[in-house]
Amino acid sequence: MSQSPTDQFKLDERGFLPAVVQDWLDGSVLMLGYMNQEAIAKTLATKSVHFWSRSRNKLWEKGETSGHKLHVKELFIDCDCDTILVKAQAAGPTCHTGERACFFSRLDEQGRINGTKTQDAEGGILEAVLRTIRDRRTHPQAGSYTTKLFEGGQDRILKKVMEEAGEVLLASKGGKKDEIIYETADLLFHTLMVLGYHDVALQDIYRELGRRFGKSGVRAEK
Repeated sequence: MSQSPTDQFKLDERGFLPAVVQDWLDGSVLMLGYMNQEAIAKTLATKSVHFWSRSRNKLWEKGETSGHKLHVKELFIDCDCDTILVKAQAAGPTCHTGERACFFSRLDEQGRINGTKTQDAEGGILEAVLRTIRDRRTHPQAGSYTTKLFEGGQDRILKKVMEEAGEVLLASKGGKKDEIIYETADLLFHTLMVLGYHDVALQDIYRELGRRFGKSGVRAEK
């Protein structure tokens, strides 16, 4: 008898594996659910995330009632074969509260839940920098470089982008990786300033890159 592909997984005593769902565009952790062999097989077959409800004792498809499904891009298993990572494209808010992700409550230094909702768990360092940039625009701070750029207006910001792009060019021609890294970080920061100035979210950029991903050919003329 041939072995089922899911037999290689180390299920717990109840036959479950935790499954972490991650946004395929920016890496945000959207939710945690549990899968058994049936849920894994259904997820693989349909490319739509399925879990096993431990409270209702039944298979369910994420978004089957709300329409906010999770479309599978890739699946991974950890080194111990006891946790699944799902990279998915969300068709709407993932959390049942209507939030994009389930992780919007911060724990303070004493381990207590802060009741204020935050998006700080989403994305990575670029999102964190852009959040700071937006905050500086709304709440200027004396001595802040970001605040000074905003005070100088769009022309000052764009001038810095041009300067930093030139520095990246020179660093690349020089062939020194440490300089390329440093100057590229400067260029990314000032490009984020442009996004902050125009109130453009990184998710909009990620979606555009996702639209282009895997496609070849030149950009269509507008």
